[in-house]
Amino acid sequence: IQVGQGAWGIDWARMILPTVPGVEVIARVDGDPLARSVAADALGEPASLYFASLQAALDRVGGDAVLATVPLVAHAGVARAALAAGRHVIVEKPFAASLAEAADLVRRAEAAGRVLMVSQNYRHYAAPLAVATLLAEGAIGAIDRVEVTFRHRAEASGYRYYDLAQPLLSDMAIHHFDLMRMVLADEPLEIACRAEIAPGSRFAGPPAAEATIRFRRGAAVSYRGSWLGPDPPTAWAGEWDMAGGGGTLWWTSRGSGERAAPDRAILRRGDGVAVPVPLAPPPLVDRAGCLAAFADRVAGVAEPPHFPSGRDNLHSLAMVEAAIRSAGDGGRPVAVAALLAEVEDAAPVGLGRDGALG
Repeated sequence: IQVGQGAWGIDWARMILPTVPGVEVIARVDGDPLARSVAADALGEPASLYFASLQAALDRVGGDAVLATVPLVAHAGVARAALAAGRHVIVEKPFAASLAEAADLVRRAEAAGRVLMVSQNYRHYAAPLAVATLLAEGAIGAIDRVEVTFRHRAEASGYRYYDLAQPLLSDMAIHHFDLMRMVLADEPLEIACRAEIAPGSRFAGPPAAEATIRFRRGAAVSYRGSWLGPDPPTAWAGEWDMAGGGGTLWWTSRGSGERAAPDRAILRRGDGVAVPVPLAPPPLVDRAGCLAAFADRVAGVAEPPHFPSGRDNLHSLAMVEAAIRSAGDGGRPVAVAALLAEVEDAAPVGLGRDGALG
């Protein structure tokens, strides 16, 4: 059951859902009758496939899982309702509007024994998968320094979320922060961040930010992202320059979106010679790769490497929240583990602090 039939929901319906074997859409849900009508017309589907509420769809057609392609503020509500009904859930990124909401959903999913996945679609590309393997094999030794740069001109990119309080950090940097954790196979200690307001722009919040992120095993990451500026855009996953004791690794991914420019990676070992890294695209990329992995988990397949479960994604979302808090406090470093402790200390759903049913 797909919940959310706005422009992005229609894109999922048209470009992603039909491409993943084993996935069948049995209902689409949206509380707005106009949205239901527009989606049905755009997709050439009968009105009988559409419902005004998730509960109405569940009562009529059942189903195994729910895909949430609703606005961020509705993520938690849809996921809670689906989990309460015993359904598995895949939700668009960002996971939830707050770390506390996300942690609550994780506890609910684990208590119900359901799969809860966040569509961190940038994980399903050739370059980050290859880089994660190379670093795990010690191709350039222990990582000391990482520089990540993201630039896109929002209006030229068709950006729609100008009213977000943190349009760069909450909507875009979540991808880059999540990839940091994936390729480094490490967790962050602290983040210091400064975000810039752009007077006269269409953005309600800061469209640009710079952050320094320290990881547990010693890597220091310098991150710069911007929705504005005259410079040529990077790929959507950014441009990465990684340095270790045995060389460097430069890479970029998701060049013009999920249906265009190929990934690239260049390895330089101690001799300084640049060697292109052979990249093998996964069978399904981007959102389709996420959905396929989710379908496998629902079918009982073991969790694969780099699977963005709700539990795993708490750490990426905590990075976003740490960056936002730091930016709001003049760039003061914020410990990521402290934010996770705040939400993970909460009692499991249905249990009191002593473990008794509550």
